[in-house]
Parts: sequence; C-alpha cells; structure tokens
Amino acid sequence: MDTLRGIETFVKAVEAGSIAAAGRALGISPAAASQNIARLETQLNTRLLTRTTRRLALTDSGTTYYEKVRTVVRDVELAGQAVSALNAQPQGRLCIASSAALARHVLAPLIPGFTKRYPRIAVELVATDRSVDHVSESIDISIRIQQQLEEGLVARKLAVVPSKFCASPAYLERSGRPTEPEQLRDHDCLVFRYPVDGRFLRWGFIRNGERFDAEVHATLISDDIDVLARLAVAGGGITRLAAFVAEPYLARGELEELFVPQEGEEQSALIDPLDFYICVRDRYELTPKVRAFMDYVLTALPSQWRC
Repeated sequence: MDTLRGIETFVKAVEAGSIAAAGRALGISPAAASQNIARLETQLNTRLLTRTTRRLALTDSGTTYYEKVRTVVRDVELAGQAVSALNAQPQGRLCIASSAALARHVLAPLIPGFTKRYPRIAVELVATDRSVDHVSESIDISIRIQQQLEEGLVARKLAVVPSKFCASPAYLERSGRPTEPEQLRDHDCLVFRYPVDGRFLRWGFIRNGERFDAEVHATLISDDIDVLARLAVAGGGITRLAAFVAEPYLARGELEELFVPQEGEEQSALIDPLDFYICVRDRYELTPKVRAFMDYVLTALPSQWRC
C-alpha cells in the first residue's frame, strides 16, 4: 500500500504541477505528500523529481517512471468506482466549474435537488469567468459556452440558450429602438469582455442562413454579465444577455427585448443563441458521480433549452 500511495502522490504531483496541489487533490498535507514521494524514491533508489521553490521538474528516471505508472492510479480509481457503483450510490467530492452567471441563475437553484437525490456526493461549485484547469484545480466538470472550449477536453452539448438584446424603457425613449442589427453601431452598447483573453462576446445574428456579427459602439464594458444587466436597467444602453439573466428583468418591465417582430411582421435577422457544453478532462473522468450529475442536469434544465 505504501508503494501505491507513493505512486498516486507522484502522478498527482506531476499532473498538477506541484506537491502541494497533489496533496490538495488527495486530501493530505503538502508534508505528507512530500514524504510519500520521498519514500517511493528511496524504494526505487533514484530521484524522480527535482524540487525548487518555484517549479517541479521530472528527472530522466522520473520521466520514464511516470510514463509507465501514470495509468496505474487511474485504473485503480476506476476499479474502485466500478465496485462502488455496483453496491452504493455515487459518492465523493464533485467539483463543478461554470461561468458566474450560469452558476448564479441556473446551477444554484438546481444543485440542492441533486444533492438530495445523491446525499453521498459533496458538491463544490466554482463560479468564475476565468479559465480553469481541470488537473491543477481538481475540477471534475466544467460548463462552458462554445467559444470557451479547449482542445483536449471531452465536451458534450448541454443546452442551447436563447440570447436576448435588451435595454431599459428610459433608454429606448431617449435614443430610439433599433429594428435591424446594423443600427446597433449608432447606439450605446454594453459589452462583455472575456477575462481570459480580453476578447469581446460577439453579438451574433443569422440572416438568410448566414451568420454575422453586428458592429457595435461599445460605450461600457464589463467582465460580469450581471453588472451589464444592471447597467442596462439604469439606462446605460443596449446589452446582450442569456435568457436566464434577462427574463426576470423583462418580466418586471425593467428591460425591454429588442429585435422581436410585431404581429404580422417577419424577423429579418435571427439572434444567434449561446451553446453550452459540459466538459470533462477525458473519458476516464466519466465516473459514476460525474455521470450522475450529467444525467441530472440534462433532465433538470428547461425543456426548450435541451439538445
């Protein structure tokens, strides 16, 4: 068991980039993680890792050893989970990362029902618009829009959520109501900037089967969708919101929806929706607890969003 514990700690340290991160992933202290690796190195009579205050590097022996044992830990975990799946409910810590707005407006109301159904699963919800790393942050699942997908992740389409362009009644009375996407360049636009790379969330439309991005006059910018919604309510201009953010404001009359055809009119340009994906690091991460959450959230979402 000491050997297996040392291998597990060693593999986690390599994948997470530090011994401290390996300890967090395994639920042990950094000192205990370091001791596990030291005992393994003593047993093998070789140095596997070069440790400095800033970085962790594999030695030549460590590289060879890692290539041979990196699947051992995963196979042992999967074997244990397979046995658990036969005899018990899914269990353990489940870390879910999503955008702050999706976490606030969609996941937070749904997760209590999930934990009630699976009381042996402890959920951690990471609500952030920054980029997350599945390995170093021990993320089991991330939920991302299509523009945030990363190469190497296993992604399954989760939902297609309508986008709504909105402004306050006061702004529309003052500045007029655009009826075509091309008119947005003449309005005050409240734009979301991705914290990861500084890009703007594009204002996409579809006309005659062709997708295009409207030219906008960005007068206010934020990296928080809910801030943009509040700015719009205060009369700051027009913004693009996911339906789950916009609908409460629309229902209260604080915002009005744009580009909605009047009765008897045809809509010249459709609004490009937001495609959400549920992501795991690789197919080996589709553990019973992960599958349980994926199945739950797919059925708990509003039926009109489901794929």
